[in-house]
Amino acid sequence: MIANQKHLFRLDDDVTFLNGAYMSPQLISVEQAGIEAINNLSKPYLFSTNDFFDIVKELKSSFAKLIHCEDPNQVAFMPSVSYGIATVANNISLQKGDEIIILKDQFPSNYYSWKRLADKHDAVIKIIDGSLGKDRAKDWNSNILQAINSKTKLVAMCQVHWAEGIKFDLEAIREKTDQYDALLVIDGTQSVGAMDFDVNKIRPDALICGGYKWLMGPYGSSVAYYGEKMNNGTPIEENWINRKNSHLFQNLVNYQDNYAEGSGRYSVGEQSNFILLPMLRTAIDQLLEWGVDNIQNYCKALNEPYLDQLENLGFSVLKDDQISNHLLGIQIPDHIDEQRLKQSYLDHKVIVSYRGNAIRISPNVYNTATDWQRLIKATEKAVG
Repeated sequence: MIANQKHLFRLDDDVTFLNGAYMSPQLISVEQAGIEAINNLSKPYLFSTNDFFDIVKELKSSFAKLIHCEDPNQVAFMPSVSYGIATVANNISLQKGDEIIILKDQFPSNYYSWKRLADKHDAVIKIIDGSLGKDRAKDWNSNILQAINSKTKLVAMCQVHWAEGIKFDLEAIREKTDQYDALLVIDGTQSVGAMDFDVNKIRPDALICGGYKWLMGPYGSSVAYYGEKMNNGTPIEENWINRKNSHLFQNLVNYQDNYAEGSGRYSVGEQSNFILLPMLRTAIDQLLEWGVDNIQNYCKALNEPYLDQLENLGFSVLKDDQISNHLLGIQIPDHIDEQRLKQSYLDHKVIVSYRGNAIRISPNVYNTATDWQRLIKATEKAVG
């Protein structure tokens, strides 16, 4: 297990930041990569043709390693998760009555494109939930598996629920979708970078990840993996750089019908973002150095002593591997004044998020036991 890494960030010592699921603090190395990139742009005459392509190749290679992908050409760069989801929706044809399965309270960017697609073809959106008991994760996974049938054309979901932290059995779900030749599309924004994701085991048709949360990159950057079923699809925009041989600048006006290899056709125009890509690549390289399993283990060891304390204060805490270690949804009991609790956290400079009737606590390797102790102290004051 790795040691605490707070020294690699610029976090204030008097602030308890347990909110990585909202936005990652910037690594100092990522900050420096951005500053260097901005300075380089002051002298554009130093840029060569290769500079438009090398940074893209480096980023694809780093992300491919993170998700155990053997072919970096299956990776694309884009500005947002919604862009990546819309890309998949643009390549799906539905019939009346076909079904798209999503999760209850799924993040909106992995909903709106499917809603539009379903409305267009008179298809059906099936929203799946689980029980509210101690076996919520088990029940939810079971309900998803039961919902997949011959009408299912696509399952759009996440590895870890963005509000509750519940883990989903994507390998079992992939096996069930295979039985009916249904697509599996994953929003990995709240897990990839903090939890292992192996495209060889899960075999998603698409995996799209926002860059500014657990990938620790800059806002406005996202990466996607598209499976081989998507290799001959249609991108949602046409740009010069997603075409074959786009590196031959002198031949750009000799228009090219063929796209770049693999998922290169899906990358956004101006994909060679000279500021965002070096920052995101630097962040992912740091994750590779740490190892995502080490991040999970660090968070688990950090959290464990304090979850029982929250339960003793009346909060509902899922356990037994139902919930991730880097993102936990802690249900607030009815007898606790939610506004008083929020004010106590503000007074103690404890930064968390609130999703529905839950506190979303999302630690990472920059957090220490002191952070949890401050949260417990602030909670006790609100409860008392």
